[in-house]
Amino acid sequence: MYKSDKTFFIGRPNIGNRDDFYRRLDSIFERRWLTNEGECVLELEKELSRYLGVKHCVAMCNGTVALELAIRANGMSGNVLVPSMTFIATAHALKWQEITPVFVDIKPSSLNICPDSVQRLIDENTTGIVGVHLYGRPCDIDTLSDIAERNNLKLIFDAAHAFGASYKGEKIGRYGNCEVFSFHATKVFNTFEGGAVTTNDDELAKKLRLMKNFGFEGEDTVSHIGINGKMAEVNAAMGLTNLEQLEDFIEINRVNYHAYRGGLRNVPGISLIHYDEDEANNYQYIIICIDQAQSGYSRDDLKEYLAAHGIIARRYFYPGCHKMEPYNSLDPHAGIRLPATEAYSKMMLALPTGTQICSQEIESLCDLIKSFKSRQ
Repeated sequence: MYKSDKTFFIGRPNIGNRDDFYRRLDSIFERRWLTNEGECVLELEKELSRYLGVKHCVAMCNGTVALELAIRANGMSGNVLVPSMTFIATAHALKWQEITPVFVDIKPSSLNICPDSVQRLIDENTTGIVGVHLYGRPCDIDTLSDIAERNNLKLIFDAAHAFGASYKGEKIGRYGNCEVFSFHATKVFNTFEGGAVTTNDDELAKKLRLMKNFGFEGEDTVSHIGINGKMAEVNAAMGLTNLEQLEDFIEINRVNYHAYRGGLRNVPGISLIHYDEDEANNYQYIIICIDQAQSGYSRDDLKEYLAAHGIIARRYFYPGCHKMEPYNSLDPHAGIRLPATEAYSKMMLALPTGTQICSQEIESLCDLIKSFKSRQ
């Protein structure tokens, strides 16, 4: 029988070397420069640009604000195509700016945005596409880029899950008009709370830097509508500290991923999403799919059973943005065109990983999942 004094959560933060963080914090206090493009923020932007192989990294206070500014800076309006299988912030970032998110389906083979669904839903009001690299696995960037170019659409990628991942050997961060990252505490790389927009477009990067600081261009000149989207120095200090140990965090995730693969191999009705190991991955999301017809139980049955044993799993992403407000009321029949989203949102479950859990504990967790079948 499974026994543990610990409770395991989805997204428990990775924390780098505390002494290094405190050293940076002391230097911030010595400089008395807490925000407004301080030394740590500038250094973090430089290091992230180098790591991602992209010309510009514009650090911001969180990923949602980063996405909102990316959308506005790219001049999106009217309708924008976006997968419903994503965190609600992706849709809200559009709606907050009076843009209509038009939800498109996912490909069952990848669980990412389906280019065929995108192509079908383009109309005269469509101005852009927001692709989401779900679970850190890049979506079909080439096909989406071709669709965007042929239809004169802006293309942004929500890369909140994909920091450190690659597409055809190149790090995520350089694609589309820009890409948007979240550095929230739950991510493989965190700055407590934070985000960034990355791009190779000089003019877009300049515009984003103005917009994140109220639109100020010089001491007394405002040239854009802007907000306070700046990252604070303490967040950047956390980011610099965690960046130094990023590869350690990813290796822990990789080992955990393989422990889950071994532990859940040949379990009826349970499949674990696959990472292409010819590419770079962050392995941050351990996602299982429960086929009730084969397993004999539902995803929610298993979730409740795990919770009773101290395993707090999450339904990533349920029930789909199209079934949340205000979108459900605005388009109550959206599910008809989203059959894969409707099906998989009821099957997917995220399991704990990261520095909180080790291979032996994962083995016990997998045994617990196996034991659930025998109790039905």
